[in-house]
Amino acid sequence: MSSEKFDTVDIIRTKRDRGTLSPEQIDWTIDAYTRGAIADEQMAALNMAILLNGMNREEISRWTAAMIASGERMDFSSLGKPTSDKHSTGGVGDKITLPLAPLVAVFGVAVPQLSGRGLGHTGGTLDKLEAIPGWRAALSNDEMMAQLADVGAVICAAGAGLAPADKKLYALRDVTGTVEAIPLIASSIMSKKIAEGTGSLVLDVKVGSGAFMKNLDDARELARTMVTLGKDAGVNTVALLTNMATPLGLTAGNAIEVEESVEVLAGGGPSDVVELTVALAREMLTAAGQPDADPEAALKDGRAMDVWRRMIKAQGGDPDAALPVAKESETILASADGVLTELDALAVGVAAWRLGAGRARKEDAVQLGAGVRLHAKPGDTVKAGTPLMTLLTDTPEKFDRAKEVLADAATISPAAGAVAPLILDRIS
Repeated sequence: MSSEKFDTVDIIRTKRDRGTLSPEQIDWTIDAYTRGAIADEQMAALNMAILLNGMNREEISRWTAAMIASGERMDFSSLGKPTSDKHSTGGVGDKITLPLAPLVAVFGVAVPQLSGRGLGHTGGTLDKLEAIPGWRAALSNDEMMAQLADVGAVICAAGAGLAPADKKLYALRDVTGTVEAIPLIASSIMSKKIAEGTGSLVLDVKVGSGAFMKNLDDARELARTMVTLGKDAGVNTVALLTNMATPLGLTAGNAIEVEESVEVLAGGGPSDVVELTVALAREMLTAAGQPDADPEAALKDGRAMDVWRRMIKAQGGDPDAALPVAKESETILASADGVLTELDALAVGVAAWRLGAGRARKEDAVQLGAGVRLHAKPGDTVKAGTPLMTLLTDTPEKFDRAKEVLADAATISPAAGAVAPLILDRIS
């Protein structure tokens, strides 16, 4: 005779039949799944019912709280300064965390940036930083606190103690076709961010071919859900919806994205990377009580670069070391004269992944020098036979499969079209 408080099948049926789960049912479900009392196939069925039938605000909020309660919570109150963090839903060439964390720290706001690794066509912040010789992603909570007190910014891997229920649930969603369920995406992201203990949070919700959310309506729903979850948990939360129809910047990979981030910190770099870095910095600083701070000036005058160098050194990295370079390269040329009107982010991301910059499974290794370097962006005039992009890898047999996916990635038109804005909406 089972001593469990609820029957899993009853809970699955409730969601299957579009019913509402009680707070007690939700608490028990997350706890029972985490300790193995609910089988994977049962949780998969419940996830699918949630994907198809949704959850209301109270259910999502309770589900998120139950995931947070499955592990430890961090507390930065002893730092004596405000904390602010950013989360991106993932895209191609999205290296914004690298210049953003040190930039916000310039103004006395602590940035505890717990980041992840890449999977599929979306890059991972930790993979990029590991291109820097000596840099390490794994820090203890004590090391993290000491670095926040001293340097003001840390980018590191989340410890296993934060929302362990999410780790188990995420792996199951990945193999059961339920990753797209907005209540489950929102609770996955927000359970980790709330458990992390930040005082304010800015969400960068990507929209377009290279993003998880392909259209604006779905992205808005996800953003609203996450902002609500943050506010329900007492975290000052705001979301920007940003364009991921085309890659960010001129690089998609690991070492080449670090190189581009350092250019931004040196006061240069591609205009779209600078624009989004500054916009997110303004949101983070405003949320942390500093609406009058000028992040643009701190990029130009070297203050952000100073924090970057200290942050990299604090985690064992050498900010002056040469970055890994791919052994082989192949250049794709423009097919016609005209204006580059489209450059598909998904195609570029998949090409970088196929060249070795990403991984198909969590345990795969990445090539630090691999990726795609762009020579033109939408709106630029190009000439037939001039370089459009350069493919980089250590394994030249990968070139053909990368080129396959790029065959229709670029659209060259006789006349310029309208270039879509980078920031599409703001939700608070």
